[in-house]
Amino acid sequence: MPCSCCTPPSEYRRFFNRRVARFDARRYRRRGLSATARGLVAFAGDVTGATVLEIGGGIGMLELELLEAGAARGTNVELSGGYEEAAEALLSEHRLGDRVERRVADFVVEQGVVEPHDLVVLHRVLCCYPDVDALVDAAAAHTGRRLLLTYPRDRALSRLGARAVNLWLRLTRCGFRTYAHPVEQIVAAAERHGLSLEAREARGSIWENAAFVRR
Repeated sequence: MPCSCCTPPSEYRRFFNRRVARFDARRYRRRGLSATARGLVAFAGDVTGATVLEIGGGIGMLELELLEAGAARGTNVELSGGYEEAAEALLSEHRLGDRVERRVADFVVEQGVVEPHDLVVLHRVLCCYPDVDALVDAAAAHTGRRLLLTYPRDRALSRLGARAVNLWLRLTRCGFRTYAHPVEQIVAAAERHGLSLEAREARGSIWENAAFVRR
């Protein structure tokens, strides 16, 4: 659970609001997934009949792609309710509303009410959560087959970038903060739950994708 010195849930919801959701939905309709997101979906492999849990999934783009690739059903747990309207519209357009359950909650706090899924996906989510151990622990504990993550590359540039963004956020009186967690800490948290790192792939100068599998 985020500590009081980090991003309060209310500030997260204020930052990731309906305006952001509408922008994300418009971009997805025009361009589809970003190159980084496409790479993460490729790490999923054959998803036929699989269940998918997307944590911090926003409008649920990756979940839509995985369902259309053959996954059976999905669950999306998102901290901000600002995404719900845009997400429901996309589900309706893709005729997938009956195969997705959406929850507005902090997954770390509410994880007990979500069952394990075959695939668990966190795309550009770890950089938005202060307690990376708690989040990866919870995600890995809910992973039946494969855990897919996108996070900032473990480089000085990423850490400098996070500090610069946070300085701008402070100057604009926004309580949201971003984080560049050490990759070795992320890997260790996944391995504590019996997952093994299968693949890592840098995507541009900022992001890295990783796939963990249950052996």
